[in-house]
Amino acid sequence: MTPAEVSQLASALVSEINRAIVGKTDTVERAVLTLLCEGHLLIEDVPGVGKTTLAKALAKTVGGEFRRIQFTPDLLPSDITGSSIFNQNTNEFEFRPGPLFANIVLVDEVNRATPKTQSALLEAMEERQVSSDGVTRALPRPFFVLATQNNIEMTGTFPLPEAQLDRFFARVSLGYPDRDYEAQVLKDQQVVHPIDSLRPVAGLDEVMAAQEAVRTVFVHDAVREYIVDVVRSTRESSQVTLGASPRGSLYLMHAAQAKAAMKGQDFVRPEDVKWCAPFVLGHRLIVRGEVRARGASGDDIVNQALTSVPVPLPVA
Repeated sequence: MTPAEVSQLASALVSEINRAIVGKTDTVERAVLTLLCEGHLLIEDVPGVGKTTLAKALAKTVGGEFRRIQFTPDLLPSDITGSSIFNQNTNEFEFRPGPLFANIVLVDEVNRATPKTQSALLEAMEERQVSSDGVTRALPRPFFVLATQNNIEMTGTFPLPEAQLDRFFARVSLGYPDRDYEAQVLKDQQVVHPIDSLRPVAGLDEVMAAQEAVRTVFVHDAVREYIVDVVRSTRESSQVTLGASPRGSLYLMHAAQAKAAMKGQDFVRPEDVKWCAPFVLGHRLIVRGEVRARGASGDDIVNQALTSVPVPLPVA
């Protein structure tokens, strides 16, 4: 698949999802980009702004098998990975796959499950496999986790550990819509929800072909060094106790490759890196308490790094 074909596929996905998510094209593009990078997406925002709708819309547009898991404190690891059930007819234990055995998995309120269940999800996200009853089983491809998190209610939650946050390729938020867009939402959903009419615009084979094509987009040495300098700048900032990891550098390069392909380019430009850096790196930073008290976030510190690091000359 060529970058032009990747661009066409991505545009079709974004256009279809925009029928259900009004006025949030940038966020939709970031979600599609994460899918093309074979990553996993954390959607974090206040209640009622469309986090679950975005996840469902993305799932419907790519087809494949879709499962939704509502995370609660009483959820067990076996509830999501599956378990062995004794079959009286055969006198043998049979494995019954859990909801993780799907192509698109929506994990609703991911921070409401216990750390033990979150760890089971972590293995699935990182290794594309689950372990149950001493047996490791591969998950289907493509495998894409969209997790939602309410970032204002902490009662009854188990905050995601840094190790699990680092496994999410990207973090996005929707925010409140503009006045005109909110009025449009009321009009569109007065009778039926637009998500009910969404249709698949790409097959799983096409998605996997696009994922492979993204990795072949050319990255100049100067751009690679620019990515490393941006990430190292976050580590040297006095506003954080921990900067972005080398995994963050790798994911930022893959994100920039995907962004270039989505524009039909066969090489990465510095502006592709700049566009991707905040939502790929922001959640990987541990910001000092006094800095958070002043209203600064990881995304703000990443933007400061982008401002301070010299941009390489145009490359082709």
